[in-house]
Amino acid sequence: MKNERLKQAIEKIDSANAEDPNRLTIDGQERPLELVHAEQRTAWIQRLVGDEASEALLIAARAQHIRRWAIPRDTYPRNRVGYLQWRKALQRFHAEETVAIMELVGYEAEQINRVKDLIMKKQLKRDPEVQALEDALCLVFLEKQFSEFAKKEADKIVDIVRKTWPKMSPQGQAFALELSLTPEDRVIIEAALAG
Repeated sequence: MKNERLKQAIEKIDSANAEDPNRLTIDGQERPLELVHAEQRTAWIQRLVGDEASEALLIAARAQHIRRWAIPRDTYPRNRVGYLQWRKALQRFHAEETVAIMELVGYEAEQINRVKDLIMKKQLKRDPEVQALEDALCLVFLEKQFSEFAKKEADKIVDIVRKTWPKMSPQGQAFALELSLTPEDRVIIEAALAG
């Protein structure tokens, strides 16, 4: 960690995500889902940006989905409009939760606002850090969640990949093509990219 304040912020974010009732089994150990995904996003930021990653980007990557389970998908209609409303509500919620932690550990307004902008994905495609965060989100999805999601949403998955792919940078897309995917998942991605 770059400094004590960053370390404290990450610890508080991890502590919040450790409360996730949803679990994943990794190497035989059951762990909180959002804590694992936060660690995976951070790992992708390290690969995408390396040591150049700012404190704001590291905090945003860790907190991007902080306490996501608090606003379940089924609290909104199961249609496109409901999905978009849910995503906006989540963005605001994640930003508010993160702001509270950053204020608690002593960050200034400028840094807090920067993290908020990153979490809200302001200037996607124009801001390199927002783009790196979006790439990390997409790569975690493709690497860790895609197979299971594809089974649940078989009729929509090609269209979802088609919409996700352009959100990534060329660097993110190159990493995505290098992922160890199942043959079935690779067929879905190739179909989406061909269309």
